[in-house]
Amino acid sequence: PVDWEPRMSVVEENHNGGGIYMFAGKGGVGKTTCAATTALHYASRGRQTLAISTDATPSLAHIFEISDNEKPARVLESLYINELGLKEVKEMWDRKFGQEVYSVFSTLVSIDYDAFVEFMASMLPGLSDEFMIDYIRELRQSGRYQTIIWDTAPLGQTLALLETPAMLVEHLRMAPRVYSRLKLGQNSRNSVLDILRRWRQLSADSIDFLRDEVSFNMVTIPEALAFEQLGSIFQELDRFGFKAEKLIINNVVTTMDSAF
Repeated sequence: PVDWEPRMSVVEENHNGGGIYMFAGKGGVGKTTCAATTALHYASRGRQTLAISTDATPSLAHIFEISDNEKPARVLESLYINELGLKEVKEMWDRKFGQEVYSVFSTLVSIDYDAFVEFMASMLPGLSDEFMIDYIRELRQSGRYQTIIWDTAPLGQTLALLETPAMLVEHLRMAPRVYSRLKLGQNSRNSVLDILRRWRQLSADSIDFLRDEVSFNMVTIPEALAFEQLGSIFQELDRFGFKAEKLIINNVVTTMDSAF
């Protein structure tokens, strides 16, 4: 056997991470526990810290035993948590593009605004993922929090989230050719093209944000299958141009006669 000394270490500050730490991994490996612990660590040092979850079935509120419906919810003097759902994503899209897109779309189809927002949220590729990333990017730019801890969905969904901005850039690159052929008035046509340009820029900004400001921290457990899958996971991250800065091996048993 190889002699080694396990140690507990919290993700440290670094120039690449910029104070945003994403915890990613397969389901059940303890991502949320690691994220919550790290958030508590920084908050205890007096840093204004936000722990945010983009998991469809989040558990941050359960870990901190928070029943407050306010978002973000305050846990401690320096610690807040937020769990993003489809409702919040719709509000983000509505704020940035909703009324403008609706003003053009409603000239072609008779539909009320609420139904239109539901339709767009379900139709457009990666809409919810795109605006989750954009929301976290805006939080960083606001300077309200010194540290942001990002608790993600299980890895398959997270990889899809990471792929979304690049996918949207490609999708929107072709879109002007299609929309320019629609039988719209010149003002409406220009409005559509302007919206598409801004949406494409948002996607490009999201790509830069993920690559330049987010520290990727992989969480796994000491089991053969989990380790076997790490190679393909790192290959996927590399395909998107992302690098995992730390690998956290959770659930390590250090005392052989432990009750656990």
